[in-house]
Amino acid sequence: MYPFIHVGHFNLPTFGLMLWLAAVAAAIVVDRGFRRARIEADAVGIVAITVVAGIVGAKLWHVLDTPADFRELGWRVLYDSAGFAWYGGLVFGISALVVQGWWAKIGALRTLDLAAPAAAIGYGIGRIGCFLSGDGCYGIPTKLPWGMSFPHGIDPTVVRVHPTPLYEMAAGLAIGLWLWRRAGKPHAVGAILGQYLALTGLARFLVEFIRRNPKVLWGLSNAQLASAGAALVGIALTWWAARRPVEALKPVPAVVEKPA
Repeated sequence: MYPFIHVGHFNLPTFGLMLWLAAVAAAIVVDRGFRRARIEADAVGIVAITVVAGIVGAKLWHVLDTPADFRELGWRVLYDSAGFAWYGGLVFGISALVVQGWWAKIGALRTLDLAAPAAAIGYGIGRIGCFLSGDGCYGIPTKLPWGMSFPHGIDPTVVRVHPTPLYEMAAGLAIGLWLWRRAGKPHAVGAILGQYLALTGLARFLVEFIRRNPKVLWGLSNAQLASAGAALVGIALTWWAARRPVEALKPVPAVVEKPA
């Protein structure tokens, strides 16, 4: 594992590097999506604000979910390289997109549709950072031939465990590719977001069975309960969108300032 890349006296966290690459990839996908939909808006700015909101949400939710870490580390837990809650990032990220979509006059639901493929792809790339840093997001012990140990990780283990970040990376990239192709075909507003929530919620729900997270209710972890809720919302939204007519989406014109 490579938690840090050593460049002279500077230690570059691999998690932070992959998070940056995930944001860049997401910005490219959103920009391509805007171009395909003939929307003249600042895709890079929208992604940047959304990423910051997602990181803040993931950290805050982690603190609320694991107060023991806060008691041990204090406020340092907010900028520690480990400890990010997927559903906290999802809630804050979606909220940021809704506000920006409304502000840019694209429409909240349409903005979420356009951002869904980028969110899945960015999540998949970000999980590579979890894998490289060995931050404890790996799974339970396994005897499968691809089981791995993380002796030099941030949260080390010498036991061979499921490399769940790699599972989630594969799922995120596959879902992102599927959503990108679907978004390029005629669809009702809300259909792509619904599929995103359903597919990512299902993927996270299933991988949690082999993750180390503690069970809190009905033998399920907090992440499983949240992902199950997201999947149900996604199924309902997909059903709702399927019953609506496919709309011919008009491009959003750029705002042209009048000369003084």
